[in-house]
Order: sequence, then structure tokens, then C-alpha cells
Amino acid sequence: MDVEVIKTYLPLYNEAILLTVRLGWFGILAAFGIGLLGSVIQYFRIPVLRKIAAVYIEVFRNTPLLVQLFFIYFALPKIGIKISAESCGILGLGLIGGAYMTETLRSGLESIDKIQHESALSLGMTKRQVFFYIILPQAFSVSIPGIVANLIFLLKETSVFSTISLMDLMFTSKDLIGMYAKTIECLFLLVIYYLIMLLPVSVLGTIIERRARYAQFGD
Repeated sequence: MDVEVIKTYLPLYNEAILLTVRLGWFGILAAFGIGLLGSVIQYFRIPVLRKIAAVYIEVFRNTPLLVQLFFIYFALPKIGIKISAESCGILGLGLIGGAYMTETLRSGLESIDKIQHESALSLGMTKRQVFFYIILPQAFSVSIPGIVANLIFLLKETSVFSTISLMDLMFTSKDLIGMYAKTIECLFLLVIYYLIMLLPVSVLGTIIERRARYAQFGD
């Protein structure tokens, strides 16, 4: 392994991880917003919208992100809808992540005992207050492990952004390997930078999960 080569490539990987993290977290924010909306629709069993949400979940959970990106980036322009590569990456990640987040948050909402809802109503709270102040905070606490798992999954899925010519970590590695054949050095940096990106999320998620569990059960 050539240390000098690694030092030379570091600035390129620094730029690549900034792009990867930026697009990844924008996609995650979109995914969380979609997931929250979808879970509320399913929890309250809103007519018509519930069926639309169910179809959306099945379509996006059962097709690879790569296929979805190809459809958005290459197929939509054929009907006049042009999206930049970065917007395509964010949209694709948001849509597939939203499907997973919807199910994660829905299971959290449905895990809360209905007696809490009834008790809060009997105390004079409105349905809106019950949902936002009683049900949702507890559901979020229960869902933290699933949410963290989804975050890590989505950040790892950014590796397919290279297929639509985004200079992410994977694209940078493949490009450098193709030009200079420094496979070991490039793959070593790729692993290190993915660990830099993902380990803090995993550790922070574990800490938050533990604190939320203590807060919920009081031990």
C-alpha cells in the first residue's frame, strides 16, 4: 500500500464525502417527511389516501434504488420532465426511504395502547392534542431503533449515486481505480470514509435509543 498515493487522493475523497453526506441527509429529511405523512394516513385509515400509500410502499420497498434512479434520471426526460443528477439522487433516496420510514413509524404508532388515547380524551384533550402530545412522542421513542437502521441503510444506498454520474465516494473510487489502477489504496480509502460517515450515526443512534428507553420505562 502506497501511503503517498493515499495522501494525494485525500482531497478528492474529502470532496466526495461532502457531496455524499449532503445528498444523503437531504434525502433522509425527505424520507422522514414522507414517512411521517404516510404513517399518519395509515394510522388514521384515511379513505383513498390509505390505498395510495399502501401501493406506494409496496412499489418502492420492492424495487431497487438503482432502478428507481434510472427511471427518474433517464425515463422521465423522455416525457419532458428533466431533473438534475443531484435532485434525482435526493428524490430517489427520499422516495425509497419514505416507504421504509412509513412502515417504521406506523408500527410505532400502532404499538401505543389505545387506552392512552381514550384516557386523554376523557381528560378533555382534543384528538389533535392526544396525537401530538401523547401518541406521537411515544411512537417516535419506540421507533428509534428502526429509524436509525433506516438512516444507516439510506446513507449506504448513496453508493449507487455513481450510476448517474454524481461524484460521490463510489464514483471517485471507481474513477481513480480506472485511471491509475491503485485498487488497494482506493478501496482502503473508500472503507475508511464510509466508516467516518456511518459510525457516528450508529453510535449516536445507540445513545439516543438507550436514553429514550430509560425515559419510557424509568429504569
